[in-house]
Amino acid sequence: MSSEDDRGELHIDVGTRLALDRTFLAHERTLMGWIRTSGSLISFGFTIYKFFHYLANLEGAPRQRVLGPREFGLGMIGFGIAVLALAAIQHRRDIRRMELEYGRTYRSMAGRLAALVSVLGAGLLIAVLFGL
Repeated sequence: MSSEDDRGELHIDVGTRLALDRTFLAHERTLMGWIRTSGSLISFGFTIYKFFHYLANLEGAPRQRVLGPREFGLGMIGFGIAVLALAAIQHRRDIRRMELEYGRTYRSMAGRLAALVSVLGAGLLIAVLFGL
């Protein structure tokens, strides 16, 4: 149970505090799962682009396609970044709701990792976009 003292601070019992910690860690694990998924999408898109770019250089002139390796790679990398952004937004919203409801603050290492992966993904997107 939680109660407020005369200063308006919220005090929660041990069982509720442990439940909140478990809920926070569940949110962290969920975001880590999304980071793994988006990292796989980003790396798969970049690998497909580089592999077929390498094959095209071996064969000579690349074939004209509607959806070539560059477009496919861009799509996969962009989708991976979008998935990661949506997961990070949902994670932050859920953590803020917990903070407002129970008055505890949480620091998310998974959120920082999501930011790092999204920056790296954006770098790969730029590399594929400019054909590096």
